[in-house]
Amino acid sequence: MHLKGIVAEDFINYKEPSLFLITCYCDWKCCREGSFPESVCQNNSMNNQPISDINNNNLIEFYRNNPITKAIVFGGLEPFMQWEELYEFIEMFRKRFSDTIVIYTGYNKDEIVDKVNQLKQFENIVIKYGRYIPNHKPHYDAVLGVFLASDNQVAEKVS
Repeated sequence: MHLKGIVAEDFINYKEPSLFLITCYCDWKCCREGSFPESVCQNNSMNNQPISDINNNNLIEFYRNNPITKAIVFGGLEPFMQWEELYEFIEMFRKRFSDTIVIYTGYNKDEIVDKVNQLKQFENIVIKYGRYIPNHKPHYDAVLGVFLASDNQVAEKVS
């Protein structure tokens, strides 16, 4: 899987300690639609990070060997822009673990219905939907157990 980075033990993006996988690409839809510069995006600095190609089996072993992590979170840029890689990883991971997988996306649910429907075959998938909108009030999301940056964002357990 192509990644911009890995956070071995993330305590910010989900209610359980997680392996955070930073995906590589974004079309900056939040910025374009909101008419604000990419520099406003909290993930903009990740765009300049080099891309690494990490074997899925190595990622899964890295997860397995960490007794602290209890979930995997995909985020950073836009995970659904790497749909094939994302799906392949989830498929491999599910053969060994039933732990929660969280996907942070800037897409709205209606924009990725086909992909969400494909993910429903796997258990314990949570998706955080919604564009980042600057100056919107952060709010607590009970599904994730964390505060989200914009009040239009919401997480849903899809399976």
